Amino acid sequence: MNSNLNQLVEAARGGDKTAAVGLIEQFYERVYAFLRRLAANEDDAADLTQRTFSRVWQALPSFEGRSSVASWIHGIAYHVYVDWRRADHRTESRSDDWWAACPAAGAPPDELAARADLAATLYASVERLEPGLREGVHLHYYQGLTLQETAEAMGLAVSTLKYRLRLALGHLHKILDAGEDVRMVNRLK
Repeated sequence: MNSNLNQLVEAARGGDKTAAVGLIEQFYERVYAFLRRLAANEDDAADLTQRTFSRVWQALPSFEGRSSVASWIHGIAYHVYVDWRRADHRTESRSDDWWAACPAAGAPPDELAARADLAATLYASVERLEPGLREGVHLHYYQGLTLQETAEAMGLAVSTLKYRLRLALGHLHKILDAGEDVRMVNRLK
């Protein structure tokens, strides 16, 4: 989980209503789009989204961070939807034209949640690198500095920085060692 989102969660858990509003702002549109697709009705989706965030607020003290905040919130949204369906709410049939006119913005929620979980794993792996490697990754990849800017900031020759970054990526490959995790590391190159 990124540090800004982590700070929002911790502050909201402590009762900070401004942080809770910030958390809702981060996820409201995605949750609404997800529930609109499931409920096939904008009014029901709006109601279900409100219920979702009410449950998020109630459950926030018990959030342990075993999953990303995104997957946790979407899990709550899904269960709110399932409970609603069990109460015998039927969805309205919608034409393909209606669905085409109401696309969800951005990537689908499941993809966003998977990316967030993978990013959290990658970030945690970077934090386990030795300091010289970790700092190079932070400056070059996270902060977006060029190789020259990163080398200058670290007081290194560009060739030394390149070596350290290759070494860091090699370590990350070993740590993450398979499938999607390796593809995420490859995107850093």
